[in-house]
Amino acid sequence: MSRWSVLGCGVAGLCVATLLAERGEDVEVMGDDARRPASWFAGGMLAPWCEAESAPRDVITVGQHAAAWWQQRVSSVEHQGTLVVAPPRDSQELNRFARMTEQHQWVDPANIEPALEGRFARGLFFAGEAHLDPRLALQEMRDALIARGVSFSNHAPSGQIIDCRGIHAAPQLPRLRAVRGEMLILHSDEVQFSRPIRLLHPRFPCYLVPRRGGHFMLGATMIESDDASAISARAMMELLSAAYAIHPALAEARVIESGSGLRPAYPANLPEIHYHNHTFYLNGMYRHGFLLAPMLAEQLMQRISGELNNEYSA
Repeated sequence: MSRWSVLGCGVAGLCVATLLAERGEDVEVMGDDARRPASWFAGGMLAPWCEAESAPRDVITVGQHAAAWWQQRVSSVEHQGTLVVAPPRDSQELNRFARMTEQHQWVDPANIEPALEGRFARGLFFAGEAHLDPRLALQEMRDALIARGVSFSNHAPSGQIIDCRGIHAAPQLPRLRAVRGEMLILHSDEVQFSRPIRLLHPRFPCYLVPRRGGHFMLGATMIESDDASAISARAMMELLSAAYAIHPALAEARVIESGSGLRPAYPANLPEIHYHNHTFYLNGMYRHGFLLAPMLAEQLMQRISGELNNEYSA
């Protein structure tokens, strides 16, 4: 049995560590607890069919398995589908979205979410999709790993390295780039939704994801930038304007938190697995961390077995 040192406490690193631990391997996870991973700011949408609007086909193929994988390991998976709507002036965006995607049906949004009564004339419902609470999922995975005897530390790695550090691995992965995302956490007792709602807009589409206790995650911008500073005033205004377009009651919501993170992405916006300099690298989740990390971790397990059989030949 080998000893494995997984670098990174985000969704990719924890998925890899989980699969190694489930195989009975000796695992340690290395990360800086003071530095939040990009997945801390994620929406948690397990929405492969919606992502077909802009993502490569591989995202749909791989992402279809995510909800079942998470369901076996965390408590917050909700199989409520995704509702996609657009303001009347942007109705053509809804038509375009329908042409680019599959596994949906046209609906009266109020029949899916009663709080939207009178708000939108029509929408697209993706019944097969799901969502989870990313922060709760990350904590539950960490707790489960600790219960299995996996250690978390900032010390130097002592085993075979698997690097899942996201954008922080860019010095070793020169093709990796940063894509800035900004988000808000809102709290409201005046409106309730059971599923993610995507609002289409030609310039700043957004999504609203319900969480427990009247909280909502509102996100997220997509900016080609490695600037990790606080959310911009422009982004906050655009996101809040979009929330108001979904439901006016959200104008009275409280802004509990704002945040920004840097998503790691390769040129094709698809994750990649590499092995060089005696290190495995799993990176490039882009905006699909919770959707793709489980199956990429599974692929890495297969790759590891092959590399071990070949004495880690590159």
